[in-house]
Amino acid sequence: MLTVKLEGTIGNFPIAADIEAGVGVTAIYGPSGAGKSTILRAIAGLWQPDRGFIQVGENVLLDTNGDIDLPTEKRRLGVVFQEPILFPHLSVRANLGFGMKKHETGWDGVIEMLDLGDVIDRMPRHLSGGEAQRVALGRAILSDPQILLLDEPLTGLDDARRAHVLPYLERLRDETTIPIVYVSHHRDEILQLADLIFTIESGTVTGELTPGEFDKKMRPNDVTRQDGAGK
Repeated sequence: MLTVKLEGTIGNFPIAADIEAGVGVTAIYGPSGAGKSTILRAIAGLWQPDRGFIQVGENVLLDTNGDIDLPTEKRRLGVVFQEPILFPHLSVRANLGFGMKKHETGWDGVIEMLDLGDVIDRMPRHLSGGEAQRVALGRAILSDPQILLLDEPLTGLDDARRAHVLPYLERLRDETTIPIVYVSHHRDEILQLADLIFTIESGTVTGELTPGEFDKKMRPNDVTRQDGAGK
């Protein structure tokens, strides 16, 4: 179970969210600049709202009323950004092993699930964008996170590579019990992956939709850029 309740400002830009979700993929959908990434930063402990409460499972990460604010390194997070951040001097094998802990899927399971066997001994500079993103996902999973935060993980890929990586994200959703928060402004990704969708406009979470409701309500290309705090 994920609970995120927060209010705050970045400069003059207000942020407000009220999110409750279960297992599976919880998507946050809205235009660039609407505040999607700011909510992920709050979950990760990289931004503290003026007022807020964040809980993952039994663990309270933030409670401004109770003076609780766990540092990022104690929140058991797996984070994957739009640009995969790999150690350039380490092989894929070494990148995957960095910070690895025991996990339900296990090393072999993650390698198989993300189809990394053929690239395991390559250096990052010899990976395609899609391969590098799959390595970043694998490293996040192997860190034994309590929750995965995926911030526009496919935006930097062309359509062909996005189509290639999406099935791996589906396997991640279907074959692990890790709750996932998925930020995107791509309607097709949301429909393919999400179990529950929260829409955001101008910094405020405005709706909670099932994929069927989202498909009917949100037409293709109806999201445009807004000025604001971030993605």
